[in-house]
Amino acid sequence: MAVQALAAEPIKVGAVLSLTGGAAMLGDPELKTLQLYVDETNKAGGVLGRPVELIQYDDGSEPGKANGLVKRLIDSDKVDMLIGGSTTGASMAMYPMIERAGIPFISLSGALVIAEPVKKWMFKISHHDRMVGERIMTDMKAKGYRSIGMLSDTSGFGQSASKEMLEVADKVGIKVVAHETFNPKDTDVTAQLTNIKNTAGVQALFVVSFGQGAVVATKNIAQLGIKLPHYETSGVATQDYIALSGPAAEGVRLPAPALMVAGELPDGDPQKEVSISYAETYQARYQSGASPFGAYARDAWFLWTDAVKRAGTVDKSKVRDAIEATSNLAGTCGIVTMSAKDHLGLDIAALKMVMVKNGKFTLAD
Repeated sequence: MAVQALAAEPIKVGAVLSLTGGAAMLGDPELKTLQLYVDETNKAGGVLGRPVELIQYDDGSEPGKANGLVKRLIDSDKVDMLIGGSTTGASMAMYPMIERAGIPFISLSGALVIAEPVKKWMFKISHHDRMVGERIMTDMKAKGYRSIGMLSDTSGFGQSASKEMLEVADKVGIKVVAHETFNPKDTDVTAQLTNIKNTAGVQALFVVSFGQGAVVATKNIAQLGIKLPHYETSGVATQDYIALSGPAAEGVRLPAPALMVAGELPDGDPQKEVSISYAETYQARYQSGASPFGAYARDAWFLWTDAVKRAGTVDKSKVRDAIEATSNLAGTCGIVTMSAKDHLGLDIAALKMVMVKNGKFTLAD
Protein backbone atom coordinates (compact mmCIF):
# COMPACT_ATOMS: atom_id res chain seq x y z
CA MET A 1 0.00 0.00 0.00
CA ALA A 2 2.85 2.38 0.78
CA VAL A 3 4.40 1.68 -2.63
CA GLN A 4 1.05 2.31 -4.32
CA ALA A 5 0.60 5.59 -2.44
CA LEU A 6 4.09 6.73 -3.39
CA ALA A 7 3.45 5.85 -7.02
CA ALA A 8 0.33 8.04 -6.97
CA GLU A 9 2.14 11.12 -5.71
CA PRO A 10 2.34 13.76 -8.45
CA ILE A 11 5.53 14.83 -10.13
CA LYS A 12 5.68 18.58 -9.64
CA VAL A 13 6.76 20.85 -12.49
CA GLY A 14 7.23 24.51 -11.62
CA ALA A 15 7.01 27.42 -14.06
CA VAL A 16 7.65 31.15 -13.75
CA LEU A 17 6.22 32.86 -16.83
CA SER A 18 5.35 36.38 -18.00
CA LEU A 19 1.55 36.24 -18.13
CA THR A 20 0.98 39.98 -17.78
CA GLY A 21 3.03 43.02 -18.80
CA GLY A 22 5.04 43.61 -21.95
CA ALA A 23 6.09 39.98 -22.44
CA ALA A 24 2.59 38.53 -21.99
CA MET A 25 2.40 37.48 -25.63
CA LEU A 26 5.28 35.14 -24.81
CA GLY A 27 4.05 33.82 -21.47
CA ASP A 28 0.40 33.28 -22.39
CA PRO A 29 0.99 30.64 -25.12
CA GLU A 30 3.76 29.10 -23.00
CA LEU A 31 1.38 28.48 -20.11
CA LYS A 32 -1.44 27.27 -22.35
CA THR A 33 0.95 24.81 -23.98
CA LEU A 34 2.21 23.45 -20.68
CA GLN A 35 -1.36 23.05 -19.43
CA LEU A 36 -2.24 21.28 -22.67
CA TYR A 37 0.53 18.72 -22.35
CA VAL A 38 0.04 18.20 -18.63
CA ASP A 39 -3.54 17.17 -19.42
CA GLU A 40 -2.50 15.05 -22.41
CA THR A 41 0.22 13.34 -20.38
CA ASN A 42 -2.04 12.60 -17.43
CA LYS A 43 -4.77 11.21 -19.69
CA ALA A 44 -2.17 8.83 -21.10
CA GLY A 45 -1.18 7.59 -17.64
CA GLY A 46 1.28 10.22 -16.52
CA VAL A 47 5.06 9.91 -16.44
CA LEU A 48 6.50 6.73 -14.94
CA GLY A 49 2.95 5.92 -13.88
CA ARG A 50 2.60 9.12 -11.84
CA PRO A 51 0.43 12.16 -12.57
CA VAL A 52 2.10 15.48 -13.32
CA GLU A 53 1.13 18.65 -11.47
CA LEU A 54 1.97 22.06 -12.95
CA ILE A 55 2.56 24.88 -10.46
CA GLN A 56 2.99 28.25 -12.13
CA TYR A 57 3.45 31.89 -11.17
CA ASP A 58 3.36 35.15 -13.13
CA ASP A 59 6.38 37.47 -12.89
CA GLY A 60 4.46 40.31 -14.56
CA SER A 61 7.26 40.68 -17.13
CA GLU A 62 9.46 41.99 -14.31
CA PRO A 63 12.65 39.92 -13.90
CA GLY A 64 13.06 41.22 -10.36
CA LYS A 65 10.01 39.26 -9.28
CA ALA A 66 11.18 35.97 -10.75
CA ASN A 67 13.74 35.24 -8.04
CA GLY A 68 11.16 35.32 -5.24
CA LEU A 69 8.76 33.17 -7.23
CA VAL A 70 11.30 30.47 -8.00
CA LYS A 71 12.25 30.44 -4.31
CA ARG A 72 8.61 29.66 -3.52
CA LEU A 73 8.57 26.86 -6.08
CA ILE A 74 11.73 25.34 -4.63
CA ASP A 75 11.19 25.85 -0.89
CA SER A 76 7.42 25.68 -0.49
CA ASP A 77 6.08 23.80 -3.50
CA LYS A 78 8.96 21.31 -3.60
CA VAL A 79 9.02 21.02 -7.39
CA ASP A 80 10.96 18.30 -9.17
CA MET A 81 11.58 20.27 -12.37
CA LEU A 82 11.49 23.88 -13.62
CA ILE A 83 10.43 25.20 -17.02
CA GLY A 84 10.09 28.87 -17.85
CA GLY A 85 11.70 32.19 -17.80
CA SER A 86 9.76 33.82 -20.63
CA THR A 87 12.47 36.49 -20.74
CA THR A 88 16.24 36.36 -20.47
CA GLY A 89 16.17 38.66 -17.45
CA ALA A 90 13.87 36.31 -15.56
CA SER A 91 15.89 33.20 -16.42
CA MET A 92 19.14 34.77 -15.30
CA ALA A 93 17.58 36.16 -12.12
CA MET A 94 16.33 32.70 -11.16
CA TYR A 95 19.38 30.66 -12.02
CA PRO A 96 21.62 31.25 -8.94
CA MET A 97 18.94 29.85 -6.65
CA ILE A 98 18.23 27.00 -9.06
CA GLU A 99 21.90 26.05 -9.10
CA ARG A 100 22.11 26.08 -5.31
CA ALA A 101 19.03 23.85 -5.09
CA GLY A 102 20.23 21.51 -7.84
CA ILE A 103 17.04 21.37 -9.93
CA PRO A 104 16.97 20.84 -13.72
CA PHE A 105 15.77 24.00 -15.48
CA ILE A 106 14.78 24.43 -19.13
CA SER A 107 14.73 28.10 -20.09
CA LEU A 108 12.36 29.38 -22.77
CA SER A 109 14.17 32.69 -23.29
CA GLY A 110 16.32 33.83 -26.18
CA ALA A 111 19.73 35.22 -25.25
CA LEU A 112 23.09 33.51 -25.75
CA VAL A 113 23.96 33.98 -22.07
CA ILE A 114 21.44 31.25 -21.20
CA ALA A 115 23.53 28.64 -23.02
CA GLU A 116 27.04 30.12 -23.02
CA PRO A 117 28.94 29.57 -20.90
CA VAL A 118 27.30 26.23 -20.10
CA LYS A 119 25.57 26.19 -16.70
CA LYS A 120 25.22 22.82 -15.01
CA TRP A 121 21.49 22.92 -14.26
CA MET A 122 20.19 25.18 -17.05
CA PHE A 123 19.26 24.11 -20.56
CA LYS A 124 17.89 26.13 -23.47
CA ILE A 125 15.28 25.09 -26.02
CA SER A 126 15.24 27.87 -28.64
CA HIS A 127 17.92 29.32 -30.93
CA HIS A 128 19.93 32.04 -29.22
CA ASP A 129 20.38 35.60 -30.36
CA ARG A 130 23.76 35.02 -32.04
CA MET A 131 22.19 32.41 -34.31
CA VAL A 132 19.33 34.79 -35.04
CA GLY A 133 21.85 37.50 -35.88
CA GLU A 134 23.77 35.22 -38.21
CA ARG A 135 20.60 34.33 -40.14
CA ILE A 136 19.61 38.00 -40.44
CA MET A 137 23.01 39.38 -41.37
CA THR A 138 23.56 36.62 -43.93
CA ASP A 139 20.22 37.50 -45.51
CA MET A 140 21.07 41.21 -45.51
CA LYS A 141 24.41 40.56 -47.17
CA ALA A 142 22.76 38.39 -49.81
CA LYS A 143 20.37 41.25 -50.53
CA GLY A 144 23.28 43.63 -50.97
CA TYR A 145 22.82 45.72 -47.82
CA ARG A 146 26.17 46.85 -46.44
CA SER A 147 25.21 49.67 -44.03
CA ILE A 148 22.22 49.49 -41.71
CA GLY A 149 20.46 51.25 -38.88
CA MET A 150 19.61 49.35 -35.68
CA LEU A 151 17.00 50.09 -33.02
CA SER A 152 17.24 47.89 -29.92
CA ASP A 153 15.40 47.82 -26.63
CA THR A 154 17.12 47.84 -23.24
CA SER A 155 15.64 44.58 -21.90
CA GLY A 156 17.94 41.70 -20.99
CA PHE A 157 17.27 40.19 -24.39
CA GLY A 158 17.72 43.51 -26.20
CA GLN A 159 21.07 44.22 -24.59
CA SER A 160 22.42 40.72 -25.18
CA ALA A 161 21.03 40.48 -28.71
CA SER A 162 22.25 43.90 -29.84
CA LYS A 163 25.77 43.02 -28.64
CA GLU A 164 25.67 39.78 -30.60
CA MET A 165 24.19 41.49 -33.68
CA LEU A 166 26.93 44.12 -33.72
CA GLU A 167 29.63 41.44 -33.53
CA VAL A 168 28.01 39.35 -36.26
CA ALA A 169 27.57 42.42 -38.49
CA ASP A 170 31.25 43.25 -38.16
CA LYS A 171 32.15 39.65 -38.92
CA VAL A 172 30.18 39.53 -42.18
CA GLY A 173 31.18 43.02 -43.31
CA ILE A 174 28.01 45.01 -42.58
CA LYS A 175 28.36 48.44 -40.94
CA VAL A 176 25.85 49.61 -38.33
CA VAL A 177 25.98 53.34 -39.11
CA ALA A 178 23.19 54.29 -36.67
CA HIS A 179 22.25 52.58 -33.42
CA GLU A 180 19.43 53.85 -31.19
CA THR A 181 17.91 52.31 -28.05
CA PHE A 182 14.55 52.47 -26.27
CA ASN A 183 12.83 51.18 -23.15
CA PRO A 184 10.56 48.20 -24.00
CA LYS A 185 7.75 49.97 -22.12
CA ASP A 186 7.98 53.09 -24.33
CA THR A 187 4.84 53.89 -26.30
CA ASP A 188 6.62 55.97 -28.96
CA VAL A 189 10.05 55.65 -30.57
CA THR A 190 9.67 58.14 -33.41
CA ALA A 191 12.58 60.27 -32.14
CA GLN A 192 15.00 57.34 -32.36
CA LEU A 193 13.63 56.25 -35.73
CA THR A 194 13.91 59.78 -37.08
CA ASN A 195 17.59 59.82 -36.14
CA ILE A 196 18.13 56.57 -38.02
CA LYS A 197 16.10 57.81 -41.00
CA ASN A 198 18.22 60.95 -41.21
CA THR A 199 21.53 59.07 -41.06
CA ALA A 200 23.26 58.96 -44.43
CA GLY A 201 23.88 55.59 -46.01
CA VAL A 202 21.29 53.48 -44.15
CA GLN A 203 20.13 50.72 -46.52
CA ALA A 204 18.06 48.60 -44.13
CA LEU A 205 16.52 48.87 -40.66
CA PHE A 206 16.86 46.20 -37.98
CA VAL A 207 14.71 46.28 -34.82
CA VAL A 208 15.98 44.19 -31.90
CA SER A 209 13.01 43.70 -29.60
CA PHE A 210 9.99 41.50 -28.87
CA GLY A 211 6.42 41.77 -27.65
CA GLN A 212 4.84 45.20 -27.37
CA GLY A 213 8.12 47.04 -27.96
CA ALA A 214 8.44 45.55 -31.44
CA VAL A 215 4.83 46.44 -32.24
CA VAL A 216 5.36 50.07 -31.22
CA ALA A 217 8.50 50.30 -33.38
CA THR A 218 6.78 48.69 -36.37
CA LYS A 219 3.83 51.09 -36.23
CA ASN A 220 6.13 54.11 -35.83
CA ILE A 221 8.18 53.04 -38.85
CA ALA A 222 5.02 53.10 -40.95
CA GLN A 223 3.85 56.40 -39.45
CA LEU A 224 7.14 58.04 -40.38
CA GLY A 225 6.93 56.71 -43.92
CA ILE A 226 10.24 54.87 -43.63
CA LYS A 227 10.50 52.64 -46.71
CA LEU A 228 13.73 50.87 -45.78
CA PRO A 229 13.78 47.05 -45.76
CA HIS A 230 12.64 46.12 -42.25
CA TYR A 231 14.09 43.22 -40.26
CA GLU A 232 13.00 41.91 -36.85
CA THR A 233 14.25 39.13 -34.57
CA SER A 234 12.53 35.79 -34.00
CA GLY A 235 10.97 37.45 -30.96
CA VAL A 236 8.12 38.74 -33.16
CA ALA A 237 7.31 35.45 -34.89
CA THR A 238 3.70 35.41 -33.70
CA GLN A 239 0.32 36.08 -35.26
CA ASP A 240 -0.23 38.53 -32.39
CA TYR A 241 2.59 40.67 -33.76
CA ILE A 242 0.93 40.79 -37.17
CA ALA A 243 -2.52 41.43 -35.70
CA LEU A 244 -1.31 44.24 -33.44
CA SER A 245 0.96 45.84 -36.04
CA GLY A 246 -1.58 45.61 -38.85
CA PRO A 247 -0.50 46.65 -42.37
CA ALA A 248 2.72 48.10 -40.92
CA ALA A 249 4.06 44.54 -40.59
CA GLU A 250 3.82 43.81 -44.32
CA GLY A 251 7.20 42.93 -45.79
CA VAL A 252 8.98 42.49 -42.45
CA ARG A 253 11.69 39.80 -42.64
CA LEU A 254 12.84 37.65 -39.71
CA PRO A 255 14.17 34.22 -38.75
CA ALA A 256 11.54 31.92 -37.23
CA PRO A 257 11.04 28.33 -36.08
CA ALA A 258 9.61 25.87 -38.58
CA LEU A 259 6.20 26.11 -36.88
CA MET A 260 5.41 29.40 -38.60
CA VAL A 261 5.76 27.94 -42.09
CA ALA A 262 5.33 24.23 -41.39
CA GLY A 263 2.92 23.73 -44.28
CA GLU A 264 5.54 24.99 -46.73
CA LEU A 265 8.23 22.57 -45.59
CA PRO A 266 9.03 19.55 -47.76
CA ASP A 267 7.62 16.18 -46.77
CA GLY A 268 10.18 14.25 -44.79
CA ASP A 269 11.45 17.32 -42.93
CA PRO A 270 11.45 16.06 -39.31
CA GLN A 271 10.29 19.48 -38.06
CA LYS A 272 7.21 19.43 -40.30
CA GLU A 273 5.33 16.60 -38.63
CA VAL A 274 5.88 17.71 -35.03
CA SER A 275 5.12 21.35 -35.90
CA ILE A 276 1.85 20.58 -37.68
CA SER A 277 0.81 18.18 -34.91
CA TYR A 278 1.44 20.81 -32.25
CA ALA A 279 -0.35 23.54 -34.22
CA GLU A 280 -3.43 21.35 -34.76
CA THR A 281 -3.54 20.23 -31.12
CA TYR A 282 -3.20 23.80 -29.85
CA GLN A 283 -5.87 25.08 -32.27
CA ALA A 284 -8.30 22.37 -31.23
CA ARG A 285 -7.81 23.16 -27.53
CA TYR A 286 -7.77 26.95 -27.59
CA GLN A 287 -9.41 27.91 -30.89
CA SER A 288 -6.45 30.10 -31.75
CA GLY A 289 -3.22 29.77 -33.70
CA ALA A 290 -0.05 28.46 -32.09
CA SER A 291 3.01 30.68 -31.64
CA PRO A 292 6.71 29.80 -31.49
CA PHE A 293 6.75 30.74 -27.81
CA GLY A 294 4.18 28.07 -27.12
CA ALA A 295 6.23 25.77 -29.33
CA TYR A 296 9.27 26.43 -27.12
CA ALA A 297 7.22 25.21 -24.16
CA ARG A 298 6.14 22.20 -26.20
CA ASP A 299 9.75 21.28 -26.98
CA ALA A 300 10.76 21.84 -23.35
CA TRP A 301 8.01 19.51 -22.19
CA PHE A 302 9.07 16.69 -24.50
CA LEU A 303 12.74 17.27 -23.71
CA TRP A 304 11.93 16.79 -20.02
CA THR A 305 9.56 13.81 -20.36
CA ASP A 306 11.96 12.06 -22.74
CA ALA A 307 14.77 12.49 -20.20
CA VAL A 308 12.66 11.23 -17.29
CA LYS A 309 11.63 8.14 -19.22
CA ARG A 310 15.24 7.38 -20.15
CA ALA A 311 16.40 8.01 -16.58
CA GLY A 312 13.56 5.90 -15.17
CA THR A 313 13.29 8.29 -12.24
CA VAL A 314 12.62 11.91 -11.30
CA ASP A 315 15.82 12.07 -9.27
CA LYS A 316 17.04 15.57 -10.07
CA SER A 317 20.66 14.70 -10.78
CA LYS A 318 19.77 11.72 -12.95
CA VAL A 319 17.21 13.73 -14.93
CA ARG A 320 19.77 16.50 -15.42
CA ASP A 321 22.24 13.95 -16.77
CA ALA A 322 19.58 12.48 -19.06
CA ILE A 323 18.68 15.88 -20.50
CA GLU A 324 22.36 16.50 -21.19
CA ALA A 325 22.52 13.15 -22.99
CA THR A 326 19.57 13.92 -25.30
CA SER A 327 20.27 12.85 -28.88
CA ASN A 328 18.33 13.33 -32.13
CA LEU A 329 15.10 14.46 -30.46
CA ALA A 330 12.86 16.05 -33.09
CA GLY A 331 11.14 19.27 -32.01
CA THR A 332 9.60 22.34 -33.54
CA CYS A 333 12.90 24.22 -33.11
CA GLY A 334 15.04 21.54 -34.69
CA ILE A 335 16.72 18.23 -33.93
CA VAL A 336 18.14 18.41 -30.40
CA THR A 337 21.44 16.74 -29.53
CA MET A 338 23.01 18.00 -26.31
CA SER A 339 26.26 17.31 -24.51
CA ALA A 340 28.24 18.43 -21.50
CA LYS A 341 29.60 21.26 -23.67
CA ASP A 342 26.31 22.17 -25.36
CA HIS A 343 23.09 22.77 -23.41
CA LEU A 344 21.22 23.96 -26.52
CA GLY A 345 21.92 21.30 -29.10
CA LEU A 346 20.38 23.03 -32.13
CA ASP A 347 21.70 23.69 -35.63
CA ILE A 348 21.26 27.16 -37.16
CA ALA A 349 19.86 25.57 -40.33
CA ALA A 350 16.63 24.82 -38.42
CA LEU A 351 15.89 28.57 -38.31
CA LYS A 352 13.79 29.52 -41.33
CA MET A 353 13.97 32.96 -42.95
CA VAL A 354 10.40 34.21 -43.30
CA MET A 355 8.52 37.37 -44.22
CA VAL A 356 5.08 38.82 -43.58
CA LYS A 357 2.98 38.68 -46.73
CA ASN A 358 -0.76 39.38 -46.91
CA GLY A 359 -1.00 39.21 -43.13
CA LYS A 360 0.72 35.81 -42.83
CA PHE A 361 4.21 34.40 -42.39
CA THR A 362 5.66 32.74 -45.48
CA LEU A 363 9.10 31.49 -46.47
CA ALA A 364 11.13 34.50 -47.60
CA ASP A 365 12.30 34.79 -51.18
